[in-house]
Amino acid sequence: MTDRNVEAVRQLLLDRSEVGIKKYGTTTDRNDLGLYQWLNHALMESLDHCVYLKRAISSYRDWE
Repeated sequence: MTDRNVEAVRQLLLDRSEVGIKKYGTTTDRNDLGLYQWLNHALMESLDHCVYLKRAISSYRDWE
């Protein structure tokens, strides 16, 4: 038995990985970044995520 939602997320991860490899020419296996840089990248991505959520919530409110 497979969970179609898990499979959909899995495919999104694979697709995103391909985009990153094409854009940066490397994978997250790279070792030229330290822990601070990885954490900072994660923080910046999380902040972007918050902005996208806020934008979506604002749009949703406009529909109500």
